[in-house]
Amino acid sequence: MRVLMFAVALALAGMMTSPVAAEIVSRSENAFTLKFEAPTRLGPARVADAFSQVALWWDPAHSYTGDAANLSLDLAPGGCWCEAMPDGVLFDHGRVVSAVYGEIRLHAPFGPLRDMATRADLIVTYPLVDGVVTPTWTFIVEGPGVGALAEPVDGVIGGGFARWIAHMDARAAAL
Repeated sequence: MRVLMFAVALALAGMMTSPVAAEIVSRSENAFTLKFEAPTRLGPARVADAFSQVALWWDPAHSYTGDAANLSLDLAPGGCWCEAMPDGVLFDHGRVVSAVYGEIRLHAPFGPLRDMATRADLIVTYPLVDGVVTPTWTFIVEGPGVGALAEPVDGVIGGGFARWIAHMDARAAAL
């Protein structure tokens, strides 16, 4: 039911081209794991590039400057998911741990997780199975009291995932 309500909300917002499966996989007082999955029409060779174009798909309402154009993502190990602030300082939202074909791993303590999480790992995979690329985001968060944030974080990260899938499908349609 929760997945259906999430899909309906995204469809009504006009942001969805593929059905998105969203799930709080596990949750305790001090940890939670989220998982998002949906097929895309974009080929696997272009998925990482589409992910790095965060300024084109991230919701500007979930940035500090209110402008997604200020976001950047360098997929090299150690690369920054950064936001250019008005004073010229780059705010570090997360860091790339590894990026190999088919998988990107980030340490990404977004928003309030920065002060709470001892672990905030976003794992992006995009396997090609039977000719279909089905990207998955798994977000693993641990830290004192973070379990209470599972739903709001699920909404923000799930929205980002859906926008990324829509961005990839729009790119695929333009090719």
